[in-house]
Amino acid sequence: MKSLNILLVEDDMIELMKFNRVIDNLELKHNIVEANNGEEALKVLEDKANLPDIILLDLNMPKINGIEFLGILKNDDILKYIPAVVLTTSSNEKDLVECYKIGIAGYVLKPLKYEDYVSKIESLLTYWSNNELKKA
Repeated sequence: MKSLNILLVEDDMIELMKFNRVIDNLELKHNIVEANNGEEALKVLEDKANLPDIILLDLNMPKINGIEFLGILKNDDILKYIPAVVLTTSSNEKDLVECYKIGIAGYVLKPLKYEDYVSKIESLLTYWSNNELKKA
């Protein structure tokens, strides 16, 4: 499995720790860059020489929420090619439809049980590490 450069956009410290614990426990060698909100994520993405292979983001964040962030991302001629996968607790149908309308690559609900979360994250990262991804 090839190593991915992942931009994880999440404002909840517990969720960040949980995600990193899964990566460590599964002994995955992905490089994770964290941003606590959409604004921080956009700053990370200014460095066009070091763009992530994939962006995982929560929808409910301060400053710029996930949907606003996706709108900015998909209107950029370079950034629009980075697969963005929503990783959220929101099962709101309106959010789901809006995200796909903007052009996300996936919408994953965070399960409550840790074992289910591990399984979903492992499947998600295995899938994307097997994809051909566009390099900037």
